[in-house]
Amino acid sequence: MTADAPAERPEEEPAIRLAAERDVVVELLDAGGEPDVLKLVVARYPRSSLAWAKLADATFDAEAPLDSYAYARVAYDRAMEALDAAGWDGSTTVPWSHEPNRGVLRAIYALRRAADALHETDETARLSELLNSADPTAAVEIEAAHTAPIPVQNPAPPTESIVIRGED
Repeated sequence: MTADAPAERPEEEPAIRLAAERDVVVELLDAGGEPDVLKLVVARYPRSSLAWAKLADATFDAEAPLDSYAYARVAYDRAMEALDAAGWDGSTTVPWSHEPNRGVLRAIYALRRAADALHETDETARLSELLNSADPTAAVEIEAAHTAPIPVQNPAPPTESIVIRGED
């Protein structure tokens, strides 16, 4: 290599970078994990794997996983559609660090968790492998988010008061 030649860089591994769903994210934050409100968000954005995955999370019950499984199955289907549209070949990474990818990764995780609760061992193993190949850190990140303490927020002080005036 001569002094004038640029240094060779290792080729960066190809990765999927999905587009942001800003409106969906804002409405999901407003929903606060409430299943009935999340259903309204899903109805407005039925193609969003993130919205479906959040609904699957909110309804998950290890003793009664059917509703969560159904929502997670739709989330997974929407995730696969988004990946296919982005040119995913099945081996390209889907990094958790790119926030818009998190809906897809959450969808895979939600379906894996519900399948596991239903004792679907083959499906659980296939989804574990898929999630790990997409991003080996995704499951740890999602589980950390599920177990993180919810921050206590102090309500805003009242901005007005009611005064009743009258005569005795």
